[in-house]
Amino acid sequence: MIYEEFKGNFKDDIKEALADKGFDVTIKENRTEKLNESFDSISVTPEGSRIGVNLNMESAYKAYENGTPYEDVVTKAAEAVASNLENVPEFDIESLTDYSVMKEKLSMEVVSAERNAEMLESVPHKQMEDMAVVYRLVLDKNNAGNGTILVTNDLMEQFGVTPEQLHEDAVKNAPEIRPSEIKGMSEVLGEMMGNDMAPIIDPADEQMFVATVPDKVHGAGVIAYPDFMENAAVKLEGDFYVIPSSVHEVILVKDNGQMTADQLEAMVKDVNATQVAPEDRLTDHVYHYDSEAHIFEMADKYEQRMAGIDAEKESPGKESILDDLKAKKERTSKEAPHKVAKETVNKSRGGESL
Repeated sequence: MIYEEFKGNFKDDIKEALADKGFDVTIKENRTEKLNESFDSISVTPEGSRIGVNLNMESAYKAYENGTPYEDVVTKAAEAVASNLENVPEFDIESLTDYSVMKEKLSMEVVSAERNAEMLESVPHKQMEDMAVVYRLVLDKNNAGNGTILVTNDLMEQFGVTPEQLHEDAVKNAPEIRPSEIKGMSEVLGEMMGNDMAPIIDPADEQMFVATVPDKVHGAGVIAYPDFMENAAVKLEGDFYVIPSSVHEVILVKDNGQMTADQLEAMVKDVNATQVAPEDRLTDHVYHYDSEAHIFEMADKYEQRMAGIDAEKESPGKESILDDLKAKKERTSKEAPHKVAKETVNKSRGGESL
């Protein structure tokens, strides 16, 4: 069946399947705009409730196109919706407009500014190189994950705060409710594979570190935390590159001359294209933190800045010439009044100026 026919049937059949599971629901068709993606969806809301679940219809149709029987697509979708409705986070819906309550739930995430350009038009954000820092309310946690809400311009206006106030409060609160973690790559591999299988690396020889938050969800936002860069520089003992592994974590690599920015960027692009889901991609670029100058920037900007500094050191002659010209000009300006005075005196005596 074609997509439009699928959508009509799918809405009716999902409603019926949920009724069999004891859920009396209202279904509405929407266009969902999420960070890094947008899609046709249906919102499924139990009668008498103001909280529902969104279901991606494009994803369901793709499964059908790829050979999954229609009945199985409906059954699987209904089971997912039922599970989410049974685990809806518990919170006071009325408090959503009370900023004094909600600001304690503010967290920060970083996303690609280019990939989310349309979304960012309606979302308060702060630019961070070619990324954007956005704000999310972490409402509750349950077995189904985090119940969160992305802060939009409309919600911010309901709160009655400015973007500057929102950012200031998020900067204070995010590190408290979702603290950053920086672990050596060998330690992370040990947690994933079991300590018996993990590579044994002396902490002093560790070159790569993973930065994220405890639940590993949208943890790349830690790079926007105050003092994160400075603390990371202490742990890595100096300058480092920041590799955007995904929106969930970043990899920090010591800048010790073993790898260039171009090599790291080529690696990022390859991994993004082959191993990272589109909705989880951050950017294809590599960043650098200069621990001496306290500057976070794109790696190519860092290299250009360093090249400019080196060029200035190698060619002091130009500066010396300019200094000489400036000195001569100052001398001339000081001598000019004396010369004029001397000419005036000579002429008054009937002589010629010397």
